[in-house]
Amino acid sequence: MSQKKIFLVFVAISTVSLLLHHGGHLSWTMEAFHLGCPALRSHPSPGLKPKHTNVAFLKTHKTASTTMQNLLFRFAERNNLTVALPVQACGHQFCYPRTFTSHFVHPHTLPPNIITSHMRFNKAEMQRLMPNDTLYVTILREPGSMFESLFSYYNQYCQSFKRVPNGSLEAFLAEPWRYYRPDEKDSMYARNTLTFDLGGDKDRPATDVAYARAFVAEVDRVFSLVMIAEYFDESLVLLRHLLSWDLDDILYVKLNMRTPSSKRSLTPGLPAKIRAWNSLDARLYDHFNASLWRQLSALGPACVAREVRLLRQAQERLMRSCFGGRMPLLRSAAQIKNKDLRPWQPSGKVDIVGYDLPVNLSRGFSSLAQELCLKLIMPEVQYTRVLLRSQSIRYRRSYQLRPPQQTHPLQQPIRTVLPRHPQVHRSQPPPAAPGPASGTGSTSTSSPVVGTQGRTTKLGSPQTQAS
Repeated sequence: MSQKKIFLVFVAISTVSLLLHHGGHLSWTMEAFHLGCPALRSHPSPGLKPKHTNVAFLKTHKTASTTMQNLLFRFAERNNLTVALPVQACGHQFCYPRTFTSHFVHPHTLPPNIITSHMRFNKAEMQRLMPNDTLYVTILREPGSMFESLFSYYNQYCQSFKRVPNGSLEAFLAEPWRYYRPDEKDSMYARNTLTFDLGGDKDRPATDVAYARAFVAEVDRVFSLVMIAEYFDESLVLLRHLLSWDLDDILYVKLNMRTPSSKRSLTPGLPAKIRAWNSLDARLYDHFNASLWRQLSALGPACVAREVRLLRQAQERLMRSCFGGRMPLLRSAAQIKNKDLRPWQPSGKVDIVGYDLPVNLSRGFSSLAQELCLKLIMPEVQYTRVLLRSQSIRYRRSYQLRPPQQTHPLQQPIRTVLPRHPQVHRSQPPPAAPGPASGTGSTSTSSPVVGTQGRTTKLGSPQTQAS
């Protein structure tokens, strides 16, 4: 055989091998070429923009934010990044509903790259804590479905909901001021929760249009991307482009969901009443839902649809590999044997479901693959605890080698007593068990968030993530 023929055979064999090994990634690239879309990557390549690793995700309530938090936790671990986590006295949230301060951050998690646990947003403190190039992201949900979820989930904690006869959402919305007390414990769950989480005045009258417009404008300036829960996958596509991440970086499993029996359908007329009662949240949602679709249009509907399809295909492959070749079955907390995977239940009236890994997962799986599958479905409270433990070990090891002057400016000894906060009239004891954080006193502020953060260029079918 001539040298030329030998060379051609060698090239053919090498090509087949390459196709078998990278077939999925090559098909993404070829499809992108035909659609004129940016190419997806699965591994770092020379000349490509590096991944952005400094991210502040404001975790809002009942908006699929737990799913996003899990995604960010896993990204941080894969890339050896530091996640800011709460001091133990705050539980698994940054002493919510108290306004965020850097004193709530565990010193073993400084200086951070990512922050994603529940807090009441405080831009000045966040900018003091996070690197200058941090990108701010949050997520919103349609007010009707979100308020129904809040009413069900916090029915046994929020006094405004507890005093309603027979736990009737209809009764509450018929006369909300009969049951609602603006300054009492957990009142932020009963009105304009998104606005409160973002640092705004949840009780500003709906007639104050100037405040509402200014608040929305400030949020728009601070946050580079506001995701929409009903279009979670499309929002992830925008996030991937904003941060220059890979498709593998945005894989997820839905977490913290209720069973269908724990949900209630909204009767005619209720959505309008919910929007009227939560007028600031409704204005936020309408503005950023429209903004999301402008960004998706700029990226190109065909390209977005392609990435969503590839994301869902990759997710299915990952889930099947973790669950023995099948799609996982949702289980109630009582059915989940592994306590590290058992989601917290807010009350006996609400059933939160989770996942349990197959007993024989270890067969044929590396320890790394087992850990990936475990973290993929790990609930918020347990994952926060695991992450704090691992980062504390890393901190102690690095501290032994670190000169005294090379410490983060915010680093200080762990406080056993949290600093007093002007908005809290009584001290807040450490939570004895996982659950919604509580606070007392006035929970409103007259000024919206202030934003000077530079914005980046903004870039289907609804998907319900939170429930």
